[in-house]
Amino acid sequence: MPRVLGLFAKWPEPGAVKTRLTKDSAFGAAVARAFLLDTVSRLRAVDAQRLLVYAPPDAAADFAQLVPEGFHFTPQTDGELGRRLTRFFASHLNEGTTAVVAVGADSPTLPRNFVEQAFTELKHADVVLGPATDGGYCLIGCSRVIPSLFTDIPWGSSCVLVETIARLEDSGCRLAMLPPWYDVDTPEGWDMLCGHVAALRRAGLDPGVPHTEALLRKTSS
Repeated sequence: MPRVLGLFAKWPEPGAVKTRLTKDSAFGAAVARAFLLDTVSRLRAVDAQRLLVYAPPDAAADFAQLVPEGFHFTPQTDGELGRRLTRFFASHLNEGTTAVVAVGADSPTLPRNFVEQAFTELKHADVVLGPATDGGYCLIGCSRVIPSLFTDIPWGSSCVLVETIARLEDSGCRLAMLPPWYDVDTPEGWDMLCGHVAALRRAGLDPGVPHTEALLRKTSS
């Protein structure tokens, strides 16, 4: 396939996911599971080779049970996030893929058309970014390997986006931008999600996140 979409996800193990969102490890795992299921459902219609890039590497059977169709599975490499992203993009772009997009499972409401737009932008751009309101990004895509794009980035901080842009300053890369969206990694992000879903329902619109919405109803009851 000339287009590859990678969904990076951790197995929703209590204590290993959503630790910045809540101290309740069981609730954090339930949130991560709901986000993953809704993201998979939202993105399985994207016209690309869809890969669930999972961690830890021994969780393949668990992911296959949880996500039975719509995605192929490939393990993340070891090391910090920058190393894992570098390996993922290089492995596909060096094999002749013309556009690679990566997203996480922290933005369950991210519109599918943002992903489609990213692939469209990569017909003319070297890099496309979907900025997150917390200072990071929800989506990144490349049409060629960009050395050092993911090197020494302060992951998890509010400086991820600005540091990523700094890596591009002397590269001659053509950059395309998507509209901003939001991640849900903190209590503030959770409040944003609650308000957004409630507003969509009040406006007569389906938020398209049934697993997340069920969890929201459960926690509000």
